[in-house]
Amino acid sequence: MKAMIKICGLSTPEAVDRAAELGADMAGFIFFEKSPRHVAVSTATGLAQQARRRGLKTVAVTVDMDDAGLDEIVAQMKPDWLQLHGGESPGRAAELKARFGLPVMKAFAIREAADLARIAPYQGIADRFLFDAKPPKGSDLPGGNGVSFDWRLLAKLDEAASYMLSGGLTKDNIGEALAISGAPGVDVSSGVESAPGIKDLSMMDGFVQAVRDADKIRSQEYVK
Repeated sequence: MKAMIKICGLSTPEAVDRAAELGADMAGFIFFEKSPRHVAVSTATGLAQQARRRGLKTVAVTVDMDDAGLDEIVAQMKPDWLQLHGGESPGRAAELKARFGLPVMKAFAIREAADLARIAPYQGIADRFLFDAKPPKGSDLPGGNGVSFDWRLLAKLDEAASYMLSGGLTKDNIGEALAISGAPGVDVSSGVESAPGIKDLSMMDGFVQAVRDADKIRSQEYVK
């Protein structure tokens, strides 16, 4: 009943260390120039090495990136996972899995139940799904907007689906989000920042503690 935790948009050694100290499972590095969390490949390479030494799985987050860009990231950073956060088709996802021999996490923007139907063509291709909220009007960012969606929508999801919940999660709402959705994993970025792209170590502490508190409640309910 222990939720997997991914802390995304990491950009400093201090934040990577704290993520490891807190027992997070995955460290995400964003390669999207419009994002305040964007990191250069050289920066991500050093941080990913640090993360792996501390036992974190590393995730390269990309948005409709071309082969040349992905080749550079994979060759230098050597991520454990590729996260596709754009409009990548099932064919593209399958192509990249074969090209790099890496598991793929495919992100979907959710607002209503019909949005979940879009995962069907990716079943058997994507190794994990990530459900984020649809960005607000005018946003250039596919994720990291600090907005959430109706977590009750996930109750209709096939229990066999491997996924992580994202979008507007904070220490104050993560307990409710887990109780309603039953999500096996969570992904946080803006919810542990003091300003866009600036991770706050104390906010990271509070978020992870809130997840673990929710884990205890879920475990007690499971025993009942």
